[in-house]
Amino acid sequence: MSSSESSANPNHNLEIDQALSEVEQSLKELENRYQQIKQDWQKKSDLVAEKQSLEQIKSNNLQKDPIKTQIRQVQKELDRLELNLESMLLPDLFWQIVRFVGIGILVGWGLKELAT
Repeated sequence: MSSSESSANPNHNLEIDQALSEVEQSLKELENRYQQIKQDWQKKSDLVAEKQSLEQIKSNNLQKDPIKTQIRQVQKELDRLELNLESMLLPDLFWQIVRFVGIGILVGWGLKELAT
C-alpha cells in the first residue's frame, strides 16, 4: 500500500463513521417520533370513545348543557391531536426520505472508494 492510499483510507473511514453516526441519530429520532405518534393515536381513540359515550349520555339526559361543554372540549382536543399527527407525519416524512437517500449516497460513495 502506498503512502497516498494509507492517508486517504482514514479519511474514508472517518466519513463512513460520520455517516453511520448520522444514520443512528436519525433512527433514534425516528423511533422517538414513532412512539409519540403511537401515544397520540391511542389518546385520539380514547377521546373518540369518550366523545361517543358523552353523546350517548346527552341523548338520554335532560340537562344537556354540561355534557355539550364536555363534548366541545373533547372535540377541541381531538382537533389538536389530529393537527399534531398531520404535522408530525407529512413534512417529516419528506425530510426523512431526503436524509436517508443522502446518507445512502454518501455510504455508497464511500464503499465504492474503498473498493477501488
